[in-house]
Order: sequence, then C-alpha cells, then structure tokens
Amino acid sequence: MPSQDASQSTPNTAVEPITRDRSSNRNGDRPLRIAWLIYRGNPHCGGQGVYSRYVAREIAAMGHHIEVISGEPYPELDDPSQLVKMPGLDLYRASNPFRVPWPWEFRDRVDLAEFAIMCGAGFPEPWAFSMRARKYLETRRGDFDLIHDNQCFGTGLLGMMNDGWPVVATLHHPITVDRDLELEHASGRWRRFNLRRWYAFLGMQMKVAREMPRLVTVSESSKRDIIAQMGVKEDRLHIVPVGVDQDSFKPMPEVKRVKGRIMTTASADVPMKGLTPLLEGLAKLRTENPDAHLVIIGRTKEKSATPALIERLGLSGVVEFVSGVAQERIVELYAEAEVAVVPSLYEGFSLPAIEAMACGVPLVATTGGALPEVVGPDGIAALTVEPGNADALAQAIGRMLGDAELRERLGAAGRDRVLNRFTWRRTAEGMLEHWYAQLEEQGVTL
Repeated sequence: MPSQDASQSTPNTAVEPITRDRSSNRNGDRPLRIAWLIYRGNPHCGGQGVYSRYVAREIAAMGHHIEVISGEPYPELDDPSQLVKMPGLDLYRASNPFRVPWPWEFRDRVDLAEFAIMCGAGFPEPWAFSMRARKYLETRRGDFDLIHDNQCFGTGLLGMMNDGWPVVATLHHPITVDRDLELEHASGRWRRFNLRRWYAFLGMQMKVAREMPRLVTVSESSKRDIIAQMGVKEDRLHIVPVGVDQDSFKPMPEVKRVKGRIMTTASADVPMKGLTPLLEGLAKLRTENPDAHLVIIGRTKEKSATPALIERLGLSGVVEFVSGVAQERIVELYAEAEVAVVPSLYEGFSLPAIEAMACGVPLVATTGGALPEVVGPDGIAALTVEPGNADALAQAIGRMLGDAELRERLGAAGRDRVLNRFTWRRTAEGMLEHWYAQLEEQGVTL
C-alpha cells in the first residue's frame, strides 16, 4: 500500500477499527494505535528519520498499529503504508533552500505565517507542522490511542492535549546546545544576530516541553542537560536508548580495508559535529602518516567554511564527501575503513558511533555529551579523547592506524558492546512501556 497524503484531510479508511477490551491492562493485552509525529524525516541527514523508521518497524512487528505523520523531507519506512505525508511549503528543500513559494501554494494562514517567519530569518517548521498535524488529527479521532511527538514541540501539541489526546514525546537533546556552540563559533555581529533569530523557536519548544506529561530522552547526559537547560521536571523525563539495525550494520570480511582510510559521519555541517578539529588533526597526522585520508558521510552547506579550511590545511584530494547513498553503501564504506571517528563536541547519543561499532570498525570518539555512555571507558571498546582537541584526535587515530592488534581488539569489543546493549527492539519495548503508563495515568481504558 502506498503512503497517504494528509493534505487530502481524509480519515484512513484502510485502518480496521479495534474494539476496546475493558479487561486489558498496561501489559499490552490489546495492541495500541499510535500516531507518530516527525516534522522532517530526511533519511540521509540526521538521525530523526532513522529513529522513526526503526521504531515504526519494531512497533509494527510487535503487533501494534503505528502511522508516521511527517513533513518534508519524508522518511524512508520499511512499510510505506505507515507513512502519512503532511506537506508544508518545504521552504528548506535541499535543491532550493529559503525558496519563495508560488502564490497558489499558500492554502491557509499557517502557510502565510510559515513564510513570513522564514522571511524574518526564523525557523517556522516545527510550529507550522504541529498546527497542520493538529488539524489533520481532528479527522482521525477514532483511529489512534496516543500521539508520540519526535522532537517537534510545536504549540500545536498543546492544542492536541487540550483536545484530549494522550501525548508522549521524544527530546533527543536540548537544542540549546546547538545554538550555544554555533554562537560561540560565529564570526561577526550580523551572523550572531541571524543565529539568534533562527533559534528563536527554542522559546516555543521549551514552553511545550515543560507542559508535556511524559518525555523520553536517549541518555543520562541528555536527561541532565534537558533538566538544566530547559527546565523540564525530572520525574517527567525517562530514558530509552536508541538502537542499531544489527542485520544491516555488521562486519563485511569479504571487503578489503583501505590502508589509511578514516571514516566519519557529519550529519550536519555545524560546529557541534567537530569536523574542524578532525580536519586539523588529520593535517597533523599526515606529517607522519601520509596514507591517512578521510571519507565523510555528509555534505557541506552553502557558504560553508569547510572547503576553504580543507584547502588551507593542504588536504585537497585526501578528503572525500559522500552523501545521499543507500545504507548498504554506508556499510561498505565502514568495511573499507581502518578507523571510524566521532569527533563531535556534543552528542545526545550518536547513531554513527554504534553503527560503526556494530560493523566491527575500531572507533575513536570524543567524550562530548553522551558519548562515554555509548562507547564506554577509554581503551575498552574504543579510544576516547577530549572534544575539540585536534592534537588528541591525531594521536589517537595515529595510534589506531599503527597498531593492527589494537584495531582488531577494539573492533571486536565495540561490536560486542553494541550487540549486548543497543537494539531497536529494546527501544520499542521501552516506548511501549511509557505509552501504556501514560494511558493508565490519564485513565484511558483499553
């Protein structure tokens, strides 16, 4: 069955109504019906699309009904019939960012407000999506037991709760960290002004997050930071780690390692991902190891300073960007690498870390944010260094490239750690526990 288009504003008649069993309890005697909201789900940029894909897959495999209601760009789901497309103005499409829509594209006041906010250098997507989702869900009152919001926190969610919907939400990490790091690295007063305008949506998100009855986050580090920076009450915030697709991300012994190949994933060209200290570290490393070269899963944004930095450091020809490729190709790239690196200044969790470890690739990671929780102590399943330290990155990567026995030991230990701790089924089970708990707290009888 193809995906649905929510712009038609029609109920999903393909969903067979489920009779409520009054004897059911929170242990899951009756399958749940979940509306999963994600304001953008690009599978090739950031982890939100990946997270939504695998949670939806596992929830459905456990016998529950879930529909992923998404704005552009849409996620790739294992079952396309789970996807409900919620088209907006798509103002930030990769081929035409900050585009001006044609007059006939404006359908209502939400569209007009979304465009106006963008023209004022703001980021309106979370707000606009939440308003559209609320309107759409009014047509689906009998189809869902609960709404789960993934990192949107638009004011439309408050409206959904006022409408009587049980709502749970995932907050991966406080976006205040992204804002503060970008401001710290911004050059010029005008740039800092524009960044503050762009991140103005954080005021809305913090207000909505504080009103949520139950929140899920992905690590102890994120939990601490959300409480400290967003004012969320501790008893409302619960930890459910993410997982990795262990059937896809696995060693490929038939693929030959490329001498000196280093791999990293930069889902966004922003300071938080630590690409600058990694490039500086690579330049230092190449003075002693000329075979060292870097493959980056990601791409630079328009007017990025990264290409100029690569040229200034003398790294032209030894740094390759790869983007928009299938997951199978990413696994092959891991198999070709001698070392994987997560150089982030901060991570709420880090899917790239556990994907690399699941592939058996020895990992160098910083201690930014939740990374110590994910990869473990230094030297056990990965080498860890201080975030933002180019010298430390160069030293750790060089140590790894020069010691085949160390690479083999850490690669095997990293894979064991991931297999024993991080699976999408465990993530889905954690979600279900909190969904049933929230329904019980609100007195909803299934």
